[in-house]
Amino acid sequence: MNVTVQKVESKRQQRIFLTFPWRIYKDDPLWVPPLLPQRKKTISPQRGVFFRRGSADFFVAYYDGKPAGTICAAVDPPGNAQRGVADCVIGFFECVNRYEVAKALFDRAALWANDQGLESLFGPFNLDYEDGYGVLVKGHPTPAALMCGHTKDYYQAFFEEYGFVKARGDSLAFRITLDPNCDRQRRLGRLAEVVKKRSKLRIRSANLDQFEQELDRIHELLVKSLVHLPGSIPWRRDVLGEFLLPFRKIVDPDLILFVESEGKTVGWYPGIPNLNEVFIKVNGLRHPWNYVQLLLNIKKQPKCITTKSILVLPEFWQTGAGILLFDEMRKRAYARGYKMVDLSLTAEDNPQTPLIATRVGAEEYKRYRTYRKSIQL
Repeated sequence: MNVTVQKVESKRQQRIFLTFPWRIYKDDPLWVPPLLPQRKKTISPQRGVFFRRGSADFFVAYYDGKPAGTICAAVDPPGNAQRGVADCVIGFFECVNRYEVAKALFDRAALWANDQGLESLFGPFNLDYEDGYGVLVKGHPTPAALMCGHTKDYYQAFFEEYGFVKARGDSLAFRITLDPNCDRQRRLGRLAEVVKKRSKLRIRSANLDQFEQELDRIHELLVKSLVHLPGSIPWRRDVLGEFLLPFRKIVDPDLILFVESEGKTVGWYPGIPNLNEVFIKVNGLRHPWNYVQLLLNIKKQPKCITTKSILVLPEFWQTGAGILLFDEMRKRAYARGYKMVDLSLTAEDNPQTPLIATRVGAEEYKRYRTYRKSIQL
């Protein structure tokens, strides 16, 4: 057995790094390949958003001379400063089913972190904290929704054998089949009507003509609504703008919901077409003919709408704002022909969202876990 790990420095090594997941998931019908043009931009120091605030290196492991795994080691100084930690963020972790290869990758990341004066490994995330979030520990039998990952079932064992421990509460994905005749959903509708009559809360659609102002409102909600969560990673306003800008072209503004109280925005619930139903058919745009497949499929409405976050200011948690948002999304999505709503991801230590989701009949169908390990070299 001969395992070596090399830093990505040449175009050939970069190509191996970017396309290695195809070796791991080639026979997995549930895997949604990443879009290679976007992935290439993400890891580019010249073009990637992450490199405006941090630095990273990328590594490929070889087993008996053949590519066998990948990992990224990165440092996010503003993020570390905000959280009061000295983390090395690891990501892009893919590996053949050999623990010695995983160990070699983790060892290389730990050495990189030590050289940077960092104290722990934290992840996995693919540079952006919302990209490639965590290791899938439940829900392998179904494809992931947009912006959610899909990992091999043996990855969890590799992380834990190396000594990683759970960094925070797991992140959960729920789903609900839209059915106006479902008793729980009809009960939700009746409860929403009571909330409307007893409160001054009102739902409105997004105004994309005031995109920057809407971003300001979303950023304020992200900062204030998630601060109670252990290990919460604050969003930077510029990163949020870069993250949401591509969705401006594809979203239906009537499915981007805000809830207001006397003109003040107190909650947000965005619905986005689950484009992974398209991306699973286009092979990550790896070859020219994949663009033809994209054109043939992109105009077909997905069956599922994915709702990536529900945010309500803490002082409005007990007002029914979340109920109004859930019910309005349910009705509008059904009216537009969607069959299912995905809610991903929400933290298990967030007391509100999982509770409301289960009460309206949603089921938890995926669970992702992030890990941390102190470095001792």
